[in-house]
Parts: sequence; structure tokens; C-alpha cells
Amino acid sequence: MSDTAEAKPVRAWPLIVLACCVCIVFLTYGSRQSFGIYLRPITAEYGWAVQTMSLALGIQALIYGLSAPFVGALADRFGTIKVLGFAGLLYGFGIFMMSQSTTPTSMILSAGFFGGIGSAGCALSLVLAIASRVAPEDKRSLWLGLITSGGTGGQLVLVPLGALIMDKHGWYPAMVSLSILVLLILPLAFIIKLSSGDILTSKKDERGLKQALMEARHHHGFWLLAMGFFTCGFQVQYINAHLPGYLQDQGMVPIVAATAISVIGVFNVIGTTLSGWLGGKYRKKYLLASLYLGRSAIFIVFLLAPLSPTSVYIFAAAIGTLWLATVPLTSGIVLGMFGSRYMATLYGIVFFFHQVGSFTSVWIGGIVRDMTGNYMVAWWIIIVVGTLASFLHWPIDDRPVEEVLADQGIARA
Repeated sequence: MSDTAEAKPVRAWPLIVLACCVCIVFLTYGSRQSFGIYLRPITAEYGWAVQTMSLALGIQALIYGLSAPFVGALADRFGTIKVLGFAGLLYGFGIFMMSQSTTPTSMILSAGFFGGIGSAGCALSLVLAIASRVAPEDKRSLWLGLITSGGTGGQLVLVPLGALIMDKHGWYPAMVSLSILVLLILPLAFIIKLSSGDILTSKKDERGLKQALMEARHHHGFWLLAMGFFTCGFQVQYINAHLPGYLQDQGMVPIVAATAISVIGVFNVIGTTLSGWLGGKYRKKYLLASLYLGRSAIFIVFLLAPLSPTSVYIFAAAIGTLWLATVPLTSGIVLGMFGSRYMATLYGIVFFFHQVGSFTSVWIGGIVRDMTGNYMVAWWIIIVVGTLASFLHWPIDDRPVEEVLADQGIARA
């Protein structure tokens, strides 16, 4: 073979990459959803106020959202696998240090900062960016749905598993076990590297990151999509945080709310997979518009119908089907607009809006409950916001960015 001969491309194994991506989201999302079960045992052992641990977890969620665009930029600059592996190590370390924390300051540092930055580095934005480059084009949308559904699978498995270990051995062994499980992200990232062939290292798009960000800045559809994703976080986190309190105000026993959250998780697996499949066949922006309008309609029916455990479970199944069905569609639109080269960064920016919406709805829900003594005004706020989000998606120009900028008279650099 001559010295000038080109090396043969390394063959990719897409299904192995898909399986590893699902497992990483399973571990990341499932572990983040587990932290709530440690709140009371830890605060009781150290004599802390509940708000102390709540503040640490709240800071984690905020840093998680704030870090997403920057982590995405690092991945686009230095390589997704490197960032993914380092983030998995940092996240596992953060959870382990949570088990060692005996002061509020150390808990905020471990759970809030290490946990927030680490989890952002192995979250959906990076994993979906990997999938978007490796997936066959005709199955790309379905892949995004399958990977998103893996997060709910993690919630359904890791939360009860943690509770079981805690019941038998206490919270400390349960949290250490969780940190060890999270470290599986490292070998999974390595398997992705081996199985993706040359796809993740090839750079067909020679644009710089700065240029991609400038193009997104001038793409009106990108900002409409981001505002719509704000609504997704606004609605979902309101349900997570305030549905149990609302049902308790209505005289429901706590097990009804707990069961409802589980039902949401089960139907979310179905909904995200179906959403990904539909996104490969129909215009994604119209599916998103219908989805947000459908959520608002479900909320209205839930509020107006006679309340009972049965109606709560029906509501949970219906809203669960639409729960994270926005993710494969939203990420798919970002991919269609800008391509896969800088998807980790650009989807990270859109995801930041999602987290701002999450924070806002939890805050507003608490204010409304304190001021009025019930949640009714808050419910109607999320209904109105969902309806507005539906209208925001109709005018989104989801064509590739070069076509949009050409119509605006803006030349690509």
C-alpha cells in the first residue's frame, strides 16, 4: 500500500450507538429524578431545614440549564465523546460527594455545582447530537424519540430501586450505589466512540461555531422554537411540583398523586416514541402546535370534570402521552434548520429556555397558592401559555438556515 493511499473509513454500528445513547439518558435522567427520595432522610439525619436540601437541588436544576449551551459548545469544539466521558465522571463524583456532605455548603457544592454541570454534560442535548449524526436519515426522528423515552425508563427503574436499597440499608448505601451506576456513562461513551466509526470525527460542515451562532441569532424561527420550549418546561415542571399539592387540597390521599406521576412516566415512553415516529412522516412544527394545544385542552377537561382517582389517572395517561413528546420534535427542527455539526450548542440554547420555564412555573405556582389559597389561577396560566405556544409554532420557518438567510438578504460568511 502506498503512503498516499487514503485510510479506509471505519465502519459504524448504528444500533449499538442507539442502545448506548438510550442507556446514558436512562442513567442521567433517572438519577436526577431520584434525588427527591433522599431529601427527607438527609435533612432528618443532619437536622437541616427541608429548604436547605431543596436549595441545593434547585441550584442543581438552574446550573443544569445554564450549563447546557456552554457544555454543548465545548462538545462541538473538542469532541462530544470527550465531554461526555468527563461529564459522566464529574456527575458520578458529585453524587458520591453528596453522600459525604455533612454541611449545607458542601451539599450545595456537590449537588448543586458538580451535579448540575456534570449532569448537563451527559444530558439530552449531547446525546441527541450524537444520535443525529449517526442515525440513518430516514430513522433519525424515531431515534430521537426512542432516546428521549429512555429517560422515563430510568425514572421508573432507578427511583424505586433507590427506595428499595434505602429501605433495606439506609440512604447512604443507596446514594453511593447510584454514584457507581452513573459511572457506567464512561464505558458507554467509549463504546459509542468505537461503534460510531468515522462519523463523529468527520466535519462535513466547515462553519465555525461563531458563524453558527450568528446564523441562529438571525433565524426568527429559532427564537420562536425556543419560546415554545419555554412553555414545555413551564407546563411539565408545574405538574411535577404542584400536582401533589393540588390533589391534597382537593382531599386526595398522597398515594393518588404518586400513582399519577408513575402513570405519566409509563405513557411518556409511548408518547415520545410515537412522537419521534410521527416526526419522520409529518411536518414537526405542526405536530408541536397540535401537541401544545392538546395539552391545554387536557388541562381544561381535567379542571372541569368531576375529580376522582379515576379522573386523575385518566388525566395522567393523557398528559403523559404528550409529556416529553416535544423533545424529539423540537430537537428535530433544530437539526433540520442548522444540521448536526453544532446541534449540541444550539439545542443547548433552546433547552436553556425550557429550564427557565421550569423554574418560572414552580415559582409562580407557589406564589399563586400562597396568595389565593388554591392553584386555580396557576392552572389557567399554564392553559393560556400552552395555547400561545401553539400559535407560536405555526409561523416557524423550519427550512435550512441558508435558505432563510438568503430570503432575508443575509449572506453566509
